[in-house]
Amino acid sequence: MSEERTVWTEEDINDIKHRITQAMEQVIDPELGIDIVNLGLVYEVNVFNGGYCEMKITLTTMGCPLADVITEDILNAMKTIPEITETDVKLVWYPAWDTTRMSRYARIALGIR
Repeated sequence: MSEERTVWTEEDINDIKHRITQAMEQVIDPELGIDIVNLGLVYEVNVFNGGYCEMKITLTTMGCPLADVITEDILNAMKTIPEITETDVKLVWYPAWDTTRMSRYARIALGIR
């Protein structure tokens, strides 16, 4: 992808979103030791021309004391995506997170059936 291009194709955006998902798999929930993608904490990722990314995430519990740590880890991971120049992490509580959002890998790792 050329950085001079100001308008990304749908294919470009899908590629960037895929790499964002891979980067988010490196962000580990410090309490559970599982990444936020497999925990199902990433609800939505929107990428806009010009390099702006809006990400909606949740946490396993309201009032989680590690919200700032996880947000900072997300922002650091996003620095690995050269097309993204600005990231806004929005913390949402609806729909409420529960264990059904977890991947099979996370369920096995945490011993949840």
